Amino acid sequence: MSIETTLFAAADKMRGSMDPGEYKHVALGLLFLRYIGVAFQRKYDELLPEGQEIAEDVDEYLADGIFWVPEPARWKTLSANAKDPKIGVQVDNAMRAIEAENEQLKGALPKVFGREALDPAIVTGLIDLFSNIKFDGTPKDFDLIGRIYEYFISEFASNEGKRGGDFHTPKPVVELIVDMIEPMKGRLYEPCCGSGSFMVQSERFLEHHSGRRADLAIYGQERNHTTYGLARMNLAIRGIVANIQWNAEGTLLRDAFPDEKFDFVMANPPFNISDWSGDILAEDRRWKYGTPPVGNANFAWMQHIYDKLGSTGIAGVVMANGSMSSVSSGEGDIRRAMVEGGAVDAMIALPGQLFYGTQIPACIWILAKDKSNGIAKDAKLRDRRGQVLFIDARKMGALVPGSRKQKELSREEIERIAAAYHAWRGEPDAGAYADEPGFCKAASMEEIAKHDYVLTPGRYVGASAAEEDGEPFEEKFERLTAELRAQFAEGRRLEQEIEARLEALE
Repeated sequence: MSIETTLFAAADKMRGSMDPGEYKHVALGLLFLRYIGVAFQRKYDELLPEGQEIAEDVDEYLADGIFWVPEPARWKTLSANAKDPKIGVQVDNAMRAIEAENEQLKGALPKVFGREALDPAIVTGLIDLFSNIKFDGTPKDFDLIGRIYEYFISEFASNEGKRGGDFHTPKPVVELIVDMIEPMKGRLYEPCCGSGSFMVQSERFLEHHSGRRADLAIYGQERNHTTYGLARMNLAIRGIVANIQWNAEGTLLRDAFPDEKFDFVMANPPFNISDWSGDILAEDRRWKYGTPPVGNANFAWMQHIYDKLGSTGIAGVVMANGSMSSVSSGEGDIRRAMVEGGAVDAMIALPGQLFYGTQIPACIWILAKDKSNGIAKDAKLRDRRGQVLFIDARKMGALVPGSRKQKELSREEIERIAAAYHAWRGEPDAGAYADEPGFCKAASMEEIAKHDYVLTPGRYVGASAAEEDGEPFEEKFERLTAELRAQFAEGRRLEQEIEARLEALE
């Protein structure tokens, strides 16, 4: 069992009957305090030999990107007072003190620990639990806390389930979109950023491909203020600098970056929401391909995202499957206009059961501002105008160990999907592209028109070739028939046995 799993199991046990949606802010807030406590203490111990005055110099910490932690907010202070009945109030005060000293955290930290409804024993238990995390004194410590934080977020999302159409994006889906659109250099935007999972994964992608953090500027917007706080803590733990904005109206009604364009956009917008102020936005300039229906924001999100793309921009958007085939309220006309206008680069049908707390099937839309161009890893892409790539990944994925309803994509499956897309769009190191029955197909505009602009990949890729097992048909038919007859006979025997036992009971 990993340290993430062990810690979450222990933390969740303390939750008792508390709602997971409330408890996550308690647990994640203390985990964040633990993180900045470790970073601060390490720097403090390094400076102390130079004198107490140097060790208490705020500028020494800010110069290294380390948050300054006032004495009452330091982990060792809180840990020493963990069993105090007023520990919740002390933690709230610690959060306020840290925000007062660190401008970039202002308004991000939870102050929920001193409430009467929260049992101080929970705060005490979590402080003791997180105090026991073993660190080895290397930069890997911060990666460990980042992993724990991310695991807690995903597990709480699993426990919370659906919240008004919002679904936490499973890590393999985040990885798939990042791997497909390859954000190596430029400006990255997440219009409904949630806890910042796409941003964190993009940084990871840069590290794995020897990219430089300075080459990627990150922007995001979030409507839910508490989630906005989680995102800022999540990015701070990873040392990621990003411009994240919050407003109560939300991205569609009040875009925080109205004059900005981006090279990469990634999003998992809330599915099928009806309360998006569509009546107010009916004449909005973003609806290049048609006014989205008032009762469903799916095509409002996609057109907003498309509008934010720069001249070579590319976007990956998670959508409900209905977006690929719906014709209600003009959605079919918008989809047709997007295809004919060259906005759609690729479509991926995902396996079911990938999302926490819902069985809703989903897909990924890859949008491109101009399919005649594009740059990936400093290489120019081929002209893809007149084509759309369809990938059917519905048969991929396997149940998560220990779960009977949660699936995930493997690393190999993610790489296979991304490789097909990279080869199709002409990346020099991706090899030659070829259609693969049952998996991928590059369809022409004529073929898409024949399907009335329904973009379900299964319509295009066809069936996969049956695997040849070498058994002659006659022999296989005889064998299977015999097996079936044997099963019929066994069924009749069991039926008689059950009847006999029932009679014996009467």
